[in-house]
Amino acid sequence: MVNLIGTYECKVDAKGRLMMSSAFKKQLSSVLQDGFVIKRSVFQSCLELYPMQEWNLMMAKINKLNRFVKKNNDFIRRFTAGVKMVDVDASGRILIPKDLCQFAGIEKQVVLSSAVNIIEIWDKDKYEKVIDDAVVDFADLAEEVMGNTEADELS
Repeated sequence: MVNLIGTYECKVDAKGRLMMSSAFKKQLSSVLQDGFVIKRSVFQSCLELYPMQEWNLMMAKINKLNRFVKKNNDFIRRFTAGVKMVDVDASGRILIPKDLCQFAGIEKQVVLSSAVNIIEIWDKDKYEKVIDDAVVDFADLAEEVMGNTEADELS
């Protein structure tokens, strides 16, 4: 399992090529040759970049869903909408497909942000707005999500 660390500002060129930050390339060195899957985020207007091994783990979970249950089928369709396989080229760039650039509003300045085992790719202005908007609610969210340490200690 990959555990990524960091947030980095980068640029996308007119063709949608993103230079991967050297810090992420170093962290992903053992899996770079396997390629990646890029997709729309479920909750935000950003993109998610999955190392192939992480994507395969996610697909193993999704493949356990019963496709004859309508909500499962609807989820799978939405989750995999716009999914593309991408590779890092010899220059260390990833080509972001135009439809995904449009979805995320990516034009030039981007932020690559680690999200445990994947990388979120944001338009810089949208990322800063989401982070600023979340400041007020983050303390409550942190308490709700991480605050029940007694339950953790009993596990």
